[in-house]
Amino acid sequence: MHEAFMASAVEEAEKAREIGEVPIGAVIVRDGRVIARGHNLRETSQNPLTHAEMIAIEQASAVVGSWRLEACTLYVTLEPCAMCSGAIVMSRIPHVVYGARDPKGGTVDSLMRLLDEPRFNHRAEVTSGVLEDTCSGLLTSFFKNLRKKHKK
Repeated sequence: MHEAFMASAVEEAEKAREIGEVPIGAVIVRDGRVIARGHNLRETSQNPLTHAEMIAIEQASAVVGSWRLEACTLYVTLEPCAMCSGAIVMSRIPHVVYGARDPKGGTVDSLMRLLDEPRFNHRAEVTSGVLEDTCSGLLTSFFKNLRKKHKK
């Protein structure tokens, strides 16, 4: 089940890659169906807030009609950063599923465990490593191609 929804997040990451963005994608699922989608748009928008997760959370809130996303699961191709982890906590998302770890910026498992911080009034269950090779492969090939382009 997780693999199918993560595949939808991978599709979103591909959309980001196609427009020259870092290939990160997210979907939010409620009652067994995708209710929101997002992919990285930082370069396109020149807005540091337009991470895949933030876009999906905003869409899901509009669909649900509430900032509380208590019956939702977030699927994202890369371990969330501090900003996105904060938004996950603030929106009360109970379950986060991610693909690849982010050793330089991830705040779910890598640098710290913000979604399991006992001082917050909300914590999220985490499932990691879903379609990990696919998710990390997208990022690896994107940055390899970017480095080639800069060498020319």
